[in-house]
Formats: sequence, structure tokens, C-alpha cells
Amino acid sequence: MPERSGVLPAERPRKRIVRMASNTDPAFGKRPQDRTAEERLACGVVVLDKPSGPTSHQVAAWLRDALAVKDVGHGGTLDPKVTGVLPVTVGTGTKVVGSLLTSGKEYVAVCRLHEEVDEERIRRTVAQQFVGKVQQTPPVRSAVKRRPRSRRIYYDDVLEVDGRAVLLRVGCQAGTYIRNLCVDLGRALGTRGHMQELRRTRTGLFSEDDLVTLHDALDARVFLEDGDPSWMLDVVRPVEDVTAHLNKIVVRDTAVDALCHGAPLAVIGVASLDAGIEPGETVAVETLKGELVGLGEAQMTSQNILQQEKGLAARVQRVVMRKGTYPRTWRNRRPS
Repeated sequence: MPERSGVLPAERPRKRIVRMASNTDPAFGKRPQDRTAEERLACGVVVLDKPSGPTSHQVAAWLRDALAVKDVGHGGTLDPKVTGVLPVTVGTGTKVVGSLLTSGKEYVAVCRLHEEVDEERIRRTVAQQFVGKVQQTPPVRSAVKRRPRSRRIYYDDVLEVDGRAVLLRVGCQAGTYIRNLCVDLGRALGTRGHMQELRRTRTGLFSEDDLVTLHDALDARVFLEDGDPSWMLDVVRPVEDVTAHLNKIVVRDTAVDALCHGAPLAVIGVASLDAGIEPGETVAVETLKGELVGLGEAQMTSQNILQQEKGLAARVQRVVMRKGTYPRTWRNRRPS
């Protein structure tokens, strides 16, 4: 398959900046890749290959039953006939599944034109009119209100033209309707068009290379019950993979438990962070071992966090780490 002409937001390069040299105590916490199968089932993600037919909700429910877990949440609804990448979080990982909305998604679609059009004209029209911001109105059968809205197309590659069939690879913002895109393409070419087939090939940093099936999940559960956790470790990934596309603030060991109890993150607790953070941005707050503490809302820019000695760097809003994972080094303060 030809190289993509662009990238998704999740794939942008990041630069890590050290604010304070810090060490982590190996007696507390654990690197994500060292977690047991049971620990991943308590807070992890499965990159499922959704089959054609059932809804995303039904597939997530089947996975819940296959893994014998209580809570699941999927990262972006796919229509029943659409296949492909469907990240499904398990356990407390469901708290952060919404962060995937900003990661970008990629689809491969077959657009069927109602009459043949010159291939060069198709390629030129796609490049000129269907990359960047586009206006769309959700279709009649959709879960949102039918009002015009703007969505961004990061890249739109014509992979092949065979008669009236056009094979497209589209990288786009969450909430983009590829069905509408095919209709609009036909209209722009002076004819009609409709989406014949669709497969999601990427959600953020998750691609088809990461996919597992429902059968894989069922097998993994059987092997785990028989004492072999290796299959489950292949099926369920660390929850940190869900937030890998976000800018990160890495905190010192002494700050972790306070954050788990709902305290805001002061700049003194920051060990390192990614460049380019802006106030109001959703960031992943992690330990020095790479463990996700939770999602936070940045209160300062990266530069201010580096330079200032006082103030709040972020407010942690969705905590996934269990209280007591790191020792308590803070005291409750009574109001004066």
C-alpha cells in the first residue's frame, strides 16, 4: 500500500523536558509492561477487530463476557457493517477511553461513483477539496443532532481507481462521516456517489497490526484459567497505550498518592514533561515508571511549569491508579 500523505494528531513528535532530576523507588508501583494478566484485566485495553454485523456496543459486551470483567468501554462507535480497529477498555481503563477522541482515525473506504470519471480528475478533486476543514451534516440515522459542523481531514489518499470504484484512505478527526464524504465526492465530480464498504484501519496509535479477535479473547481466558497467562498478556494491553498520544506530565514518587486522593498537581511535584503543553489541555499524568495516574487539565504552559517554583501545574480529573500504590507522604491540612 502506498505511503500515507499525512499523519494523525496522535503521531506528532514530542520533546520531553526534565524539570528536576528524580529517582523512583522500585518497592512501589510497577512498570506497565511488568503487570500481570490479572492487573491488566483490572485496567487495560483490547484493540479489537470488530466484525461486520453486530453493533460496537454488542461487540464490547461480548468481549466483557469473554474476559469475565465487569466494565468495558469502546473508543468510537462503528456502524454494524463497518469493520476494523475498535479499542475497548476494561476495568478502570474505561475512565480514560474518551481521550481517544483527540487522537484521530483512519479509514479505508470503497466509494462507488454512479458513472466513470477520469482518474486524474478524481485525484485532483480529492486533493483540492477534501483535505483540511470540511463541512458535514450528520446523516439521518446518526446518534447526534443533524446540524452542519466542521471536521478536519488530515489526509485523503486515492489508492486505486477501478471503473466507478474509488479506493480511498482517509485520516480524519473523530466524528467525520465517511459516508457523507463519498456522497460529497460524487457531487464534486458532477455525478453521484455512495460508500460501498468501510474499514477503520487506525485509531490514534492503534493500527491493524495491533488487532485481536473475540476468539483470541476467549482462548486467552481459557489459557489463563489453566495457568498460562501469556495469551492474556498478548490480548490485553496496558492502559497507558490508550493515552500514549497525549502530552505527558511525569511526577515524583512523593506526589503520586496525593493525586490519587484528588489533590491538584503543584509544580514542585513535576519531574519532567512534554514541550508544548497549553492551559486547558488534557494531559496524561504519569509516574517515573511510566504508570498512568490519571488524566488532568493543564493549568500552565510547559515553559511556566519549568520556570515557576509555586502554583498548580494541573488538576487531575480522572484517576485510574489505585490509592496506596505509592506511600503517603502528605498530611491533611486543616483550614486556617
